[in-house]
Amino acid sequence: MPVSPPRRDAVTADGPAILFLCLGNICRSPLAEGAARAAFDAAGFAATLDSAGTGDWHVGHPPDARAQAEARRRGIDIGDLRARQLVPEDFRRFDLILAADETNLRDARAIAPADATARLLLMLDLVPGRAGESVTDPYYGADHGFAATWDDVSAVASALVSEFASST
Repeated sequence: MPVSPPRRDAVTADGPAILFLCLGNICRSPLAEGAARAAFDAAGFAATLDSAGTGDWHVGHPPDARAQAEARRRGIDIGDLRARQLVPEDFRRFDLILAADETNLRDARAIAPADATARLLLMLDLVPGRAGESVTDPYYGADHGFAATWDDVSAVASALVSEFASST
């Protein structure tokens, strides 16, 4: 099963370290990473942000063209991101791992090492009134599903910035 390490360019020296997780790392999690990068940049906060998938089908591939198009519509370029698979080291490298849905959460828990230090939550657990919900999975649907996914991950990004701002 091919595995790639965390992207070196995703690492910063300051701020929280957050990993966004979905199934293949080509739709929801790269959109979440892009939304969070934009939100943290706009707020002037440093953070380590990355994304991964629980599966290995798309390792090394860029985000789905429809995800890239939706991000571009929002003024964000995610075309340089490449899919990678979640690895046990991620549970020590990141402070927070945010899964797109219950299946991703369950799969992440199954590979978490005994010495894991990362908090593991659903992405939408951070958004008031959305705890326990899944981020919309647009992969098999129509293009407009990517806009709904963007709305979900953008709300997560805003909640993260608010949480980080209140803790500084």
